[in-house]
Amino acid sequence: MKVAIYGQTYSDNSVVYVSELLDELRTVSAQVYVEEAFYEMLSSKESIASYKTFTEAAGLDTSFDMFISFGGDGTILRAITFVKDLGIPIIGVNTGRLGFLSTTKKEDVRKVVKEFVNGDYRIVERSLVEICADSEIEEFGDVNYALNEITISRKDTTSMITVETYLNDEYLTSYWADGLIVATPTGSTGYSLSCGGPVIAPSAKSLILTPIAPHNLNARPLVISDDTIIRLKVSGREENHLVSLDSRIATVENGREIILQKADFNIKMIEYTSESFLKTLRNKLLWGEDRRN
Repeated sequence: MKVAIYGQTYSDNSVVYVSELLDELRTVSAQVYVEEAFYEMLSSKESIASYKTFTEAAGLDTSFDMFISFGGDGTILRAITFVKDLGIPIIGVNTGRLGFLSTTKKEDVRKVVKEFVNGDYRIVERSLVEICADSEIEEFGDVNYALNEITISRKDTTSMITVETYLNDEYLTSYWADGLIVATPTGSTGYSLSCGGPVIAPSAKSLILTPIAPHNLNARPLVISDDTIIRLKVSGREENHLVSLDSRIATVENGREIILQKADFNIKMIEYTSESFLKTLRNKLLWGEDRRN
């Protein structure tokens, strides 16, 4: 069993749970690799054994059985920049509040190993959205994809921007808004949801267009097929606007065409049989939590 471990370097409260995980991994004689910066943080807080390390650029390959992320949903979004298209299954141990992606409680960290070894899990594939090569943005390099969403938003202004939008080369509309979110089914429970977008099951073959605070009040979130090519062009009072891929942000000049599509690979997520997307929805959104019940 070959395992990669990653966490945010400022997450001091994860140290004790990482130690528990390492102890459990020793019982199954697993090969363990720890992300370099995270390993340095752990070593500075607690005496741990020596482990091989990896970085975003090197150290991971298709031979890994599992990638364990310590943190919240944001940490998993960062983790996919390490995993890329290697197909390593990811599981999140949540060291904060319950997340939609990072669903394993930190107190249950030993179960991450036990249930995997026992086969009490399934692999769920999550689609991504990417910026096409024809309109690539230099700051993102080859990590031009997002698991949750790609967002176009205003920059250096309180004025709205206009996002001219085409679907498969057919004009849809021009959103007059603070921005536009193009979300995957996974991202439907993220930024898109807070802007009034629908919740979509992770396995749905869809993308969501969700305007951010639109001034044309009849503009509503739109669910489209995930094989749609989306073409966007921004205009506004300022010279630039922002493009974000999950939490990574770049400044782009207005008038530049940005073409989006579904990525040609998926991210594999480990879902234990004791957990599920529907169970997470009930817990996170408090569905059924009514005093009358």
